[in-house]
Amino acid sequence: MTNNNVIDDSPLTNFHKRLLVQSAGGPFLDGWLLSIIGIALVGMQNELDLSTTDTSLAGAAALIGIFFGGLAFGRLTDRIGRQLMYTVDLCVLVGASALSVFADSAWQIIALRFIIGVAIGADYPIATALLTEWLPARYRGALVGSLIAFWCLGATIALFLGWGLVAWFGDDAWRLILGSSLIPGLIILVLRIGTPESPRWLMSKGRNEEAQQVVRRVYGQDADVSSLVDVETATDSVRYRELFRGEYGRRVFFCGAFFVAAITPVFAMYSFGPQILSQVGMAEGNMSNLGSALISLLFLIGCIPALWWTESLGRRPLLIWSFVGMLIPLVALGVLPQAGWFVLLCFAIYALASGGPNILEWSYPNELFPTAIRATAMGLITAISRIGAAVGTFLIPIGLESWGVKNIMLAAAALTLFGLVVSVLMAPETKGMSLTEASGEGTPVRSKAKLS
Repeated sequence: MTNNNVIDDSPLTNFHKRLLVQSAGGPFLDGWLLSIIGIALVGMQNELDLSTTDTSLAGAAALIGIFFGGLAFGRLTDRIGRQLMYTVDLCVLVGASALSVFADSAWQIIALRFIIGVAIGADYPIATALLTEWLPARYRGALVGSLIAFWCLGATIALFLGWGLVAWFGDDAWRLILGSSLIPGLIILVLRIGTPESPRWLMSKGRNEEAQQVVRRVYGQDADVSSLVDVETATDSVRYRELFRGEYGRRVFFCGAFFVAAITPVFAMYSFGPQILSQVGMAEGNMSNLGSALISLLFLIGCIPALWWTESLGRRPLLIWSFVGMLIPLVALGVLPQAGWFVLLCFAIYALASGGPNILEWSYPNELFPTAIRATAMGLITAISRIGAAVGTFLIPIGLESWGVKNIMLAAAALTLFGLVVSVLMAPETKGMSLTEASGEGTPVRSKAKLS
């Protein structure tokens, strides 16, 4: 290949498809681990005698861990490379999942869930940065965004499996439920072995010859990365402190704000969906677990048209109209009578509408920052988003007891409205841009993009 940009202008190859599967394995396992706790908590409460505070901490511990994992390991990934961290974080996930099976106290569950969260927080910037830096421009938004679809797929399979295990073994199956992630975790770990380093990262560190060798192994002996050398070497001068000021600071605020607004209600539904559905009379016991699994399936379905629209409609209109669609059912839940099936219907509408922000949570940050700080920025934005998600998840069981479902939903609606306003004022359009153009300081974010 002899064109000016060997990566951005490349056709989609079997290598890209294989890398997508390898990268998607992490989010798949993350969705599995973060959602399965909602079903396991019911059995844990009885066997381990968990208090309301213990239950809140067990549900929120992984999200707190994601905060620290994203903050620390995103930066480390930009320093030492994507390839090594790509495998190490999976080892930690698998190990902590195995130990969860043998936990016999609240503090052990909380500690292991925190460790799992740290590993998940590390995987988000690692996997998304590596995939982003290898993908052709015309497929980048949809394929990076598809990682959240794999997240939803992992969550959906885990919830249906959890429902089946409880139906078969009862609430005592919580140890089997927590240990169920071991098999997919080991498979994903094996698949990731041998994944090549990002040539963009190698060039940003001045290792141009290594980058050339990697690219030629993928694209053939005629491939040439010379057109990217100056660009990627120049981005190495971008420092961590620049994420907190100027144009990059503005981008961090935008991504973090819409991420918080989108993800907080989602995690509340995943972590405490069974309890919420039970409180409004939408089935009892294991049937509420089935309701959560069906809602998770709708989150997955909602991602599918959003993947198409991110490249056809563009990022900005997709984000804005998705927030509008998410706001309506939350307001309805807050002001209208809460019959059980009405709650399930509103949850379903919310889940379908949330596809846009869900896929853009990982596409936007990886497009808007240069190689030298891409994983750092993604880790920082992930950490910011988990502050809101952890606080919201911690407060859900307390709020259900003290405030009721209606007030919880109105609070979620207010947060969603905030996300809508931020998106209208700040959302950029990066559709069709090369990664260099999209991440170039001042180019996409400052443009006065129209709604459609």
